[in-house]
Amino acid sequence: MASALSASAETTRAAELVCDQCEGQLGEKPDLVFVFFSQHHVEFATEISETVRRRLSPGCLIGVSTVAAIADTTELESSPGISLLAARAPGVRASAFSSDMLPAWDGDELSRTRFAEIFGGGPDHRAAFLFADPFSTPLIKLLPAMNEARGGGAMSPILGGLASASQSPGGNAMLLNDRVLRSGAVGVSLLGNVRVDTIVSQGCRAFGPNLVITRSQRNLIFELGGKPAFQAVSEAIEALPGAQREGLRSGLFIGRVIDEYKSRFGRGDFLIRNVVGVDHNRGAIAVAEPVHVGQTIRLHMRDATTAHEDLALLLDAQRLYEAPAGVLLVTCNGRGRRLFGVPNHDAAAVSRAFAGPTPGEALAKPGRAIEPPGAPAVPLAGCFANGEIGPVGGRSFVHGHTACVALFRPGER
Repeated sequence: MASALSASAETTRAAELVCDQCEGQLGEKPDLVFVFFSQHHVEFATEISETVRRRLSPGCLIGVSTVAAIADTTELESSPGISLLAARAPGVRASAFSSDMLPAWDGDELSRTRFAEIFGGGPDHRAAFLFADPFSTPLIKLLPAMNEARGGGAMSPILGGLASASQSPGGNAMLLNDRVLRSGAVGVSLLGNVRVDTIVSQGCRAFGPNLVITRSQRNLIFELGGKPAFQAVSEAIEALPGAQREGLRSGLFIGRVIDEYKSRFGRGDFLIRNVVGVDHNRGAIAVAEPVHVGQTIRLHMRDATTAHEDLALLLDAQRLYEAPAGVLLVTCNGRGRRLFGVPNHDAAAVSRAFAGPTPGEALAKPGRAIEPPGAPAVPLAGCFANGEIGPVGGRSFVHGHTACVALFRPGER
């Protein structure tokens, strides 16, 4: 795999530069290319597509506009940018699709079969990547249908994000081979000899006891464990030490358990959702998705320290395995400098996790080492998203304030 980045404001030049870098690293025609481009280049998306296809002749090209392009250890916030992640993948088939190609999902066997044929689902499905315009894509229907149509089981993740270059309808762009779309969604399924491991760092810390919903309606929780929901939440907050309550300044969240059959719930078992309001008269709390009686929840808080520690812990677990051939990073546009106060946090953390050990002679030298030019230890590229797509408990969801990471490794032959 190969990664590339250009901060040039001139679109054609930036596209040519990332192609030059890719050719220098990969040396062969890529089977798959991801392209991410900032709002500065949206009006020239056709030029990006034409340049990449002319220079690299990829088997499949997919791209999306973003508020910040990412490559290696750099996140180009509020700056022109085009980044690229390319893969040469023998034994892997890329099945490209767009939302306007997919049939209506009715849940019956016929619609499931037709959907899976276009989506690329089946027993050898290994992963899918989906990038969507937030103003025109009904992910509340599309994502569950994709979860059902995978056919590869829980180890067949769906990962991606919502375009973030514009906050207005029609202001984003997606690329799919020779097509440029200003609405809808584009995606690619990977089948065959590849393994895609994922990290979904929701960056939250749990507190208080596990609580079972005992009365609810739509997205309103009226009772938790037989108590008025507002009372149960207040008691959990009051039990926190004063210093820990500072984390609630960023808001209150609930974590909903995905697999109720587990005997214990820990990190990665909860789907995090915002608490969006309180009804004092009825003692209820409102959350950002429908809930129902019998679900287990736990309260969570989010801050920069927790987000940093959560990502680091999940990356440490991945270091137990072979280094990936490449990494795709989709992180929230609410992270970056806005959350951490420093640039390049998520990209640098992922890159650093898979860098080789520093030689002893370098450690003995005074001063701070400057990374030498050339290809990174692990190629990485991605984007800031307006909502991140990644798996929790074997099914993929849309998240907020989350870093979703895809780690490409060779599959079993």
